[in-house]
Parts: sequence; structure tokens; C-alpha cells
Amino acid sequence: MKKVCQICLVGAIALLLCPTMQAAKVSAPKSVVVQHVEPLNWWAGMKCPLTIMVHGSGVGACQVRVKESNGLTIKNVRKAESPSYLFIDVDVQAAGNYTFILQNGRKQTSFTYAILDRPNRGERTSFGSQDMIYLLMPDRFRDGDSTNNTVKGMKEPCRKDYVHGRFGGDIQGIIDELPHIKELGATYIWPTPLTWSNDAEFSYHGYACADYYHIDPRFGSNELYKTLVDSAHAIGLKIIMDVVTNHSGIEHWWAKDLPYQDWWHQFDTYTGTINAFTTAYDVNASQYDRKLSEEGWFDHHMPDMNLDNKDLLQYFKQLYIWWIEWAGIDGLRVDTYPYNEKTPMSEWCKAVRDEYPWINIVGETWTRPANQVAYWQSGTKNCDGFDSHLPAVMDFPTEEAIRQALENDGNYWGGGMAKVYDALTADYLYGDVNNLLMFVGNHDMDRFADIVKDNDPRRVMLGHILIATMRGIPQMFAGDEYMQRSIDRSLGHSGLRQPLPTPDQLTGEQRAVYEQMKALWNWRKQEPVLWNGKTMHWLSRDNTYAYARYSNKEAVLVLINASEEERVMPVQNYAELLRNYASQGVLPLDNNRLIDLTQEVKLAPLSALIVKLLP
Repeated sequence: MKKVCQICLVGAIALLLCPTMQAAKVSAPKSVVVQHVEPLNWWAGMKCPLTIMVHGSGVGACQVRVKESNGLTIKNVRKAESPSYLFIDVDVQAAGNYTFILQNGRKQTSFTYAILDRPNRGERTSFGSQDMIYLLMPDRFRDGDSTNNTVKGMKEPCRKDYVHGRFGGDIQGIIDELPHIKELGATYIWPTPLTWSNDAEFSYHGYACADYYHIDPRFGSNELYKTLVDSAHAIGLKIIMDVVTNHSGIEHWWAKDLPYQDWWHQFDTYTGTINAFTTAYDVNASQYDRKLSEEGWFDHHMPDMNLDNKDLLQYFKQLYIWWIEWAGIDGLRVDTYPYNEKTPMSEWCKAVRDEYPWINIVGETWTRPANQVAYWQSGTKNCDGFDSHLPAVMDFPTEEAIRQALENDGNYWGGGMAKVYDALTADYLYGDVNNLLMFVGNHDMDRFADIVKDNDPRRVMLGHILIATMRGIPQMFAGDEYMQRSIDRSLGHSGLRQPLPTPDQLTGEQRAVYEQMKALWNWRKQEPVLWNGKTMHWLSRDNTYAYARYSNKEAVLVLINASEEERVMPVQNYAELLRNYASQGVLPLDNNRLIDLTQEVKLAPLSALIVKLLP
């Protein structure tokens, strides 16, 4: 999520203005009552050690034993600063239902904890450069079940007539649209967070989590989420979960009684992050700046989590391992990655990938230039030797270059397509350029169709052709297949986060763009050279751009004319590539028409030519 303080809660939560949490004054309980046990269950045969967090009245003073003696052993029981918590380290030997008994003198309670056999899901794979990821914001996507639009006990009701309110989109709406997403040519779906978010206003985005282990009932249930994953898998789609480790919501159930005073970073008055990600490696950085960047709150209603607290870090390791195992999800996207403490997050990434070596994790690294993004990708040769263990990062520098190239005519030195060329000259910095997330828009920035000059559909298509054919993993924001625009850019995020148009709402122009998008993305599935080939490109100063994706056996040549005049592409300049292939190429998006590459190639204004080179 972008660091934009567009949400201001008022009055009802005095804690926001004075975020320092005082130790709860708890009188001696008359009984022991367990309110929360997390993780909700576990599995036999996991590599990640298990620590069960128990929360409730009087539990901190209890002795703990497990009734069953075979299959599970308590290694250690640790008290927190709050008397309402216990952290129980256990060693799991076998699946079963185990009864934990908590006793303080004559006061006693118990809970049953399930250790399951791991499901056999066969060989697993995660997202990569062969895929196209479809990003959607569930509340603003499709309302598939109106009965859960307003839920008793949740602070914010459905208000479809209020641009900043909840619109009622849900998991059932995503399930209903799976055929559309499949038809478009996407292979992965990335919904923004679906877990509980109980703020009184602006709760629809889901990034202020109030319960990490439960789906927000206005979206559905844990079981319906699993149904979404299974339904997607059944038609060849996969699911990415949006991960938020940097901050929780102020309405999280633990807010009134934190396990430790350093569970959140706390200040005497509200202190926001300064967003200085460079402090992670800047040899000139002050400790003062580094502290504010890592520990400052993301927003008033989003307290900053302290991942240096070992119990909290273990909590987050187990949390997302639990979701992967329980629901069968296929990848993770980490929100606001550089805001986290870098060493604990590296440990977190490693723990998840130790458990699931096949899984891909992409971090939101919203910064520029490229060296500042590359620092966070595992495999990058950093000056300080730091390894994030984060396999993929979001390529904001190339996103910015594409948007700047197409938001105006670009006919100036260093403008237009030269910006895109320059962006790729930094590829040497990255640990793995094929594991960069490529995009021209997302839920935190103006719609691509809003910012291109004249809202021209030709420019919209050029942007998507670029991300479809350049190195990396392409990602599309829901609605961009119809060149959807914001209802009002002055409304900020809420104005661009609007429901997917229904078929009867589409204009002829939008239908035409969709057909082009569908052809582009489905063709991309058939071209492995676009997934893992090398890149060669040629610089021009006339707002054109030429590049090839090639391997020892095949190549795709892409010619872009982003100017408003016809251009002649200098194919003779591409001789070092073309001499390895036949003189004719195929135009896969033009009925496989043949093109003679020994003759000059003319491109119409604001157009592209994709050529499959023949051996």
C-alpha cells in the first residue's frame, strides 16, 4: 500500500492520538478462560517449529500440561509481560487431537489442539515469468453474495452510495468471475487482503488487519476462501495471498492488551515512518533516521509491528505457513516490504521457503532508482553482503519509465521510449531479472488509462505490450483489460478502486481493447522465450523502441512506435540478431501474417509490431 495518509479516524479511538500502550491492569481472575489459540491447528512433519500462543483471562499464571503423552511434547512454557498470554513451545511427533490443561491452583480450563496429517497436493509450483498475475481488490471487484454485505458486529456497514465506503464485493464474486479471468489469459490471481479489518471507516482495503487467522465475514469465511483456491485450481488458475507483516490494524483484538510492550513500536505521540528505505544500507545514515524509517507507524490506524520481538516474528512465520498449508495457496506478496526490519524479514522469508522451497514471494518495494529496489532481491550482490531471501521484487523503476513515456508525446531528448530503454540498462543490478514483477498500474496509483495522453487506447495497449514482452512477471490490475478509468481522480484511491464493469456497461471501444488484451495474454502463454530469454535492445531518439527476447533456438522481436507520426524502423540496425534467423518473420497477433525483414518496416503512430523470428 502506498504511504498516503488518506484515512483519518476521529474521536472514537483515543488510542490513536496517544499510541503508547500501558500495561493492562488486570485484577486476579475468578476463573481461567481461553479466548484465542493461534495457530488454529498445525500439521505433523513440518520443518517450522511450533509455538502456540494462548490468550485469555488468567492464562499467564497457569501451569500447562498435555493430557495425551504420545505424539506431542511440551518443550517450554513462556510467560509474556501481559498476564493474559502464554507461549507454549511444543515438539510434534504425530497427528492427533491433544488436550492442553491450564491450571492455577483450583482454577482450571482446557482446550483441544489438532495436529493434522499434511494433505498430499502433489508437486507444487509457484508464480514465475511464465505467468500473468491478475490483481483485484475484493470489496471493489464483484458482489457475489449480498447477504454478507453488512455483518452484525463489524463496525463498517456496506455503503455503495459512498465512494469511500464498502461496496459489498466478496469471495463469491471472485469465484463468479474466474471464467472471465481465465479467458483473459491470466494464470494467477492476487486479491488484496481478505482477513478481518474492523475499522469504522475505510476498512474495505483490508491492510489494517484485526484478525490474521480469519477471513472477514463480509468477504466470506475461511472455508469459502479454501473453496476459491480449489475452484481456481480446477480451471488452471492459482492464488497469491497478500501478506502484511509491517503493521496491524488498531482494531486488532490484541490492541487493548499487548503480549509485550514492544509488540508494537511505541512513541509518546503519534510518529509516522519517514519512508527512508535507504537507511537499510546507507553508510551515512543516522541511527535516528533508521529508527524512524523502521519503527514509525504506517498510518494512525496501522501500528508498526516490532519484528525484533522473537515471539512476534515466530507468530508471523507460523501464520503464513499455516495459510499455505491450510488453504493450498500458491504464492505470497508482501506489502510495504522495506518498512520492515530487514534482518527479521530475511529470517521470515527463509523460514517460509525452507518449508516450501518451491514457493515464490514478491515484495512491494516502492522506491526508485533501480539500485534501491535491487537491494531487496535475494541474489543481488549487495555491498554489505545482506541477503533478504526474498526471491522477487516489484519493478517500480520500469513502471515509472513506461508511464512517463506514454503520458505525453515523448518527443524530447531522453523522453518517450528512451526512458524505457534507460530503465532496462539497470538490469545488471538485480539478482534475477526474470523474477521482477512488471506492471503499469495497481490499486495504489492512478489508473493507467487515466494517465496516458488523451486516454488513448493505443497508448494503453502499448503499455501492456511492453509488460507482456519484456523480462519479468507481468501483472494487470482488474479493469485494465477494459481500459477502465477512475470515476474522479480527485477522490484518490477510492475513485480508482471501482467495481469491474459488467458486460452491458462496456463501450465498443472497451470491447475492442479487451479483445486485443485477450489475444496478447493468451499468445504469451505459448512463447517460452518471453519467460526466460535474454534481452537485446536498440536505442532511438525518435520515440521508438526495438528489443528482442531471444535464446539459442528462438526469438521474438518487438517494435514500438510511441510517437504520433509514422516511423520507419531501422531493421538494418538489428543485423546482429536478424542474421541468425530467416529473412521472413511471423506476426502472431496478425493471423500469423509473414513479414519481410529485409525491407524497411513502417509503423503507424502509436502502434507496435510483434515478430516471431523463424530459424
